Amino acid sequence: MTFTEQSNEIFRQAIRDYHLTDNIDTPMRNPYDRGTIEYNLYMKCWIDTVQWHLEDIIRDPHINPEEALALKRRIDRSNQDRTDLVEQIDTYFRGVYADVIVLPDARINTESPAWAVDRLSILALKIYHMQEQVNRTDATPEHKALCQAKLDVLLEQQVDLSTAIDQLLDDIRAGRKFMKVYRQMKMYNDPSTNPVLYKLKIES
Repeated sequence: MTFTEQSNEIFRQAIRDYHLTDNIDTPMRNPYDRGTIEYNLYMKCWIDTVQWHLEDIIRDPHINPEEALALKRRIDRSNQDRTDLVEQIDTYFRGVYADVIVLPDARINTESPAWAVDRLSILALKIYHMQEQVNRTDATPEHKALCQAKLDVLLEQQVDLSTAIDQLLDDIRAGRKFMKVYRQMKMYNDPSTNPVLYKLKIES
């Protein structure tokens, strides 16, 4: 089984598990051992799945403004958790390939393996929810046909992205490409770099 075959199966499992309750406050029960890549992949997709539904809820035009603000802050925290977890997954890859001898003509990739895996997790969610639209009994045939066409594209994209990730890992393993990871620097989350936050601190 390739890395992405394993990842896609774990992502499908996390999405299925979430939808047993379909509740944003359902506690995550990760079936994998803490500290393993499987654990992190499951948690990554769980975070993405909860955030997907938070984004749905916050777009309700009749939502209470106070509830919307609370949801926005929850989404911000989720985004930070997601970023932190992607960086943990990249740390895993750096450990796996730490002893690889990089070839003199090795090239760098446009993104790290974990950020590509991040896109694969989101893609699994798009596929799940587009399939829901195809299966809707209250939708028109036109809507279902349009969604089926989109689903076909998403499934093709999943194959292509999975192939590209596995090829990237093969290239890193062979020394044809090398990993260079830049940690995310989200200034708006940092009270020392967000002017709204550090000005409040100065004024107080």
